[in-house]
Amino acid sequence: MTNYILRGGEVIDGTGRQRFSCDVAIAGDRIAAIGLGAKDVPKVTGAREIDVSGKIVAPGFIDVHTHDDRALFASPDMAAKASQGVTTVVTGNCGVSLAPSFETRRRRLRST
Repeated sequence: MTNYILRGGEVIDGTGRQRFSCDVAIAGDRIAAIGLGAKDVPKVTGAREIDVSGKIVAPGFIDVHTHDDRALFASPDMAAKASQGVTTVVTGNCGVSLAPSFETRRRRLRST
């Protein structure tokens, strides 16, 4: 079932092609349909439609070099990354990591 329909955004898809105007339907955590207008992406009962005219629509970004090991334990929702469009982080870079970790250590990290 489609949860969201983004209408009128400029899509940058990461393939290197030029941006293009498009509507995007999202079902759960997947892109369900793309197209231009109701013919390609029809209205769906229960789906929230959002006018994103003048905004960029892009897939989630992957941050391949982070030092977010502690942040993952301290703030598992990673809101700071998600607010920037980052949906995947690679940790353990530079030969340093907080993993493996034990529950008591995780609790201590959250309280600091």
